[in-house]
Amino acid sequence: MIRYLFALLLFLCVTEAAVCQHASDSTKSKYIEQFSDKFFIWPVIRKRSLSFDVTNQNTKQTINYKPNSSFSLGVGIYLFEVAAEITFAIPIDEKSQSTYGNTDAREFHANFLGNGWGVDVFRQKYSGFYFPVRSPSAPDVFVKRPDIELTNTGVNGIYVFDKKRFSLKSAYNYSERQIKSGGSLIMAGNLNTFRLNADSVISSKQSSQPASTSDFQLMRYTTLSMAGGYTYTLVYRSFFLNGALSIGPAHNWILYNRPGEKEHYDIAINTYSDARVALGYNSDRFFGGMSLVTQSRNIRFENIKFANTNTFVKLMLGYRFNEVGILKKRAKDYIPRNNP
Repeated sequence: MIRYLFALLLFLCVTEAAVCQHASDSTKSKYIEQFSDKFFIWPVIRKRSLSFDVTNQNTKQTINYKPNSSFSLGVGIYLFEVAAEITFAIPIDEKSQSTYGNTDAREFHANFLGNGWGVDVFRQKYSGFYFPVRSPSAPDVFVKRPDIELTNTGVNGIYVFDKKRFSLKSAYNYSERQIKSGGSLIMAGNLNTFRLNADSVISSKQSSQPASTSDFQLMRYTTLSMAGGYTYTLVYRSFFLNGALSIGPAHNWILYNRPGEKEHYDIAINTYSDARVALGYNSDRFFGGMSLVTQSRNIRFENIKFANTNTFVKLMLGYRFNEVGILKKRAKDYIPRNNP
């Protein structure tokens, strides 16, 4: 599935570059600057984390399960109007592993930004989580759950309605620059499949407490969601601050089972949110900053509230160079054309 989505989105991205007119109208040129004669290089530090909460809606008890994931360090380049990054995980020290346990995190992530739209294709597989023991006498003790395995696969999308006054690229991959403050209504969407299973029960209570009806051992759900919202970039000279928030309904097809019971099926309408924040510096040559993207889904079945949060943080600093020779080529130049 991921391979076909990746190929389709790459085709759409290159096709758009082929048909897009770079000669913007007067309104767009007052708000957005393009760097069509430069290529970029930047070092990057980023961290992605996938956590979940389980809440008993009767007792209001909640446990927050977190992974012990590490930062990644790498380099990015913008060339032929295509941006790419490659990163490698920074090893976690032994003290961290002895305190929080070990998380085996494997991820595939591809991001596409077009003229007013963005798409993320992803697959995440995490094994090993921990949660804190809530006790005044032991505030720094954590319960390790190496048996919990979580898989999250899907696609996220965002669409900007006012492309003349707002640039999504300026805040998240710096291939453009927002000259004047501006914003736009947006629409976000998500289609994903989430699976969680463990050797023992997953619960909203501490391990020493008796079993409750909020315990389960396996859960799988598929989500289709649409969310409306707004985004705005505040500009002061070459500095900027961007924020975006979308909230909407999500349709969920749910499967779960309790220990010793048969599988249960349910259908529910719950909530989905997409929040993004970016701040930084974007001049003719130098650029850099920080971006944060958080997407959350709330699932309710019987007396259980399950909240899954996907968080992505990125720090980068780069420089733009003048294109020379073959670097002036574009991805669209390599699309075969049929001669009449």
